[in-house]
Amino acid sequence: MLSDIDSANNLVELFLKRADAHPDRAFLGAKRGGVWTTQSWSEVARIVCLLAENLRGMGLQDGDRVCLVSENRPEWCIADLAVMAAGCITVPAYVTNTERDHVHILDNSGAKAVIVSNDKLAQLLIPAIFRTGIVEHIIPIENVRGYQGGNLRCTGWSEMTNGDAAKARKAVDERISRIGRADTACIIYTSGTGGAPRGVLQHHGAILCNAAGAAEVLIEDFGIEEDERFLSFLPLSHAYEHTGGQFLPISVGAQIYYSEGLEKLASNIEETRPTVMVVVPRLFEVLRTRIMKQVQKQGGMAERLMDTALEIGTRRAAGERQFGDSVKEFAVARLLRPKIRQRFGGRLKAMVSGGAPLNPEVGIFFDAMGLTLLQGYGQTEAGPVISCNRPKAGIAMHSVGPPLRGVDIRIAEDGEILCRGELVMHGYWQNEAETDRTIKDGWLHTGDIGHLDAKGRIVITDRKKDMIVNDKGDNIAPQKVEGMLTLQPEIAQAMVAGDKRPYIVGLLVPDAEWAVEWCQAQGKKFDCQQVQQLPEFKAAVRAAVDRVNKDLSVIEKVRQFTFADEPFTIENEEMTPSMKIRRHKIKERYGDRLGGLYRS
Repeated sequence: MLSDIDSANNLVELFLKRADAHPDRAFLGAKRGGVWTTQSWSEVARIVCLLAENLRGMGLQDGDRVCLVSENRPEWCIADLAVMAAGCITVPAYVTNTERDHVHILDNSGAKAVIVSNDKLAQLLIPAIFRTGIVEHIIPIENVRGYQGGNLRCTGWSEMTNGDAAKARKAVDERISRIGRADTACIIYTSGTGGAPRGVLQHHGAILCNAAGAAEVLIEDFGIEEDERFLSFLPLSHAYEHTGGQFLPISVGAQIYYSEGLEKLASNIEETRPTVMVVVPRLFEVLRTRIMKQVQKQGGMAERLMDTALEIGTRRAAGERQFGDSVKEFAVARLLRPKIRQRFGGRLKAMVSGGAPLNPEVGIFFDAMGLTLLQGYGQTEAGPVISCNRPKAGIAMHSVGPPLRGVDIRIAEDGEILCRGELVMHGYWQNEAETDRTIKDGWLHTGDIGHLDAKGRIVITDRKKDMIVNDKGDNIAPQKVEGMLTLQPEIAQAMVAGDKRPYIVGLLVPDAEWAVEWCQAQGKKFDCQQVQQLPEFKAAVRAAVDRVNKDLSVIEKVRQFTFADEPFTIENEEMTPSMKIRRHKIKERYGDRLGGLYRS
């Protein structure tokens, strides 16, 4: 299986090889009319080839860019493969993009065609299309308004997936024989935690290298089943899901089921019974909080078992052991873990965390509950996966594991992690200066600070550019402090600041459920804005901050804090689609308020 991935010339070739090997097996699954339905590998391959030929038929040429704007669904995968099968380059865009975002991506990429899933998403996209005047074709997946005008032609999905399937397949086979691993597969725009998104040129070999490395972990540490199943939840326009949630399952011949969204994720997990999930740390934090609250409400034996499991898990992570742990472990394994695992479908082999640092306490929690949680590390510029924890090598919560196969790592003199290999991007689209600053002598400068431990595992301390340097020149890792704050039941979100300042201050978003319960206990009516003005409410949150401060060094302690007006969200542009906070946006909005904490 790994040899197939290593020898593949491009992603479409590998997909068609898997489809030919087991044509009648289920491949893509989604809920239609309240019922989970699937499409077979051969059916998907047929549609991919037909769509590819119709894209060529409308005049698209090798190397032309096609923008893809859609929520996660089977058609996303089909469209992505078809664009590549047409010899073109996919340009994924987030469904949360504003009109301004679409203008930037369309203008920067020079996309000649756009595939959009529905009328709601088209409403923000169409004005951007007319403002740039570059796009010639729009292809709606669902029935939407007939968008025509100027040079823009609208052609429906059904028309684009009709034709002679045998002829289309022959044409695709001939075309992809000329596409090599070094050719560009897609331009993925970074989610922009620090400014305007840049287009990362990911070539076929970068994604194949990533898929092979991840597949090796899956095969050697867990084994591959015939009914291997991934649940796709993160945006496919993000490199992490694009590679880990789409091309990894394609590489190993697995099924992909598409979640209906965050609100229905828990029920989707139970219904689809996945074996692998690719998720970001923020979601793990949410799931941990929900599980803990549910068990605590049950009280009695359930709560005692959870406390026991966490005690043992904490000691195990520290390499410690106490007399009687084996007996307690047996009780937890029999009475608690099966119930927790059932909430995750009962077949889950591993949940893989990436996209942002994972707080070790979160990892310890899931390990204690009997769920294997692997932390990975990478960035869009590296395909995106650079490393991943491996059970056989010993999972250490302080690290993000050893590099994947085919990945070289070096630590620069200033502590920056450097990466080299086929997975490294060929550069930023139309941005040679930034490319030269990021890739030097073949080494990708990740912008992350870290080191290799005694076992060759990568340990990350923080982002180089996010590092807070106080007025005394001390370096403070903000993500560490923020992660500890958000583990408190009183705090949902946090951002700390203090660059060139005498101490650290925080901007906090109280946990809504905790705030409601606090108001009820105090006999007060809940009002988000008003309750934050109460001295006793702030004192209750201060107690949570003080708990965190006890485990922080003097320079890391949060001396003052204030409240945000609302949660950080994708909609208000204070979080990226992969749920990382956008510091520059938050500082733009709350800079004066944070500055006031030094005057108070």
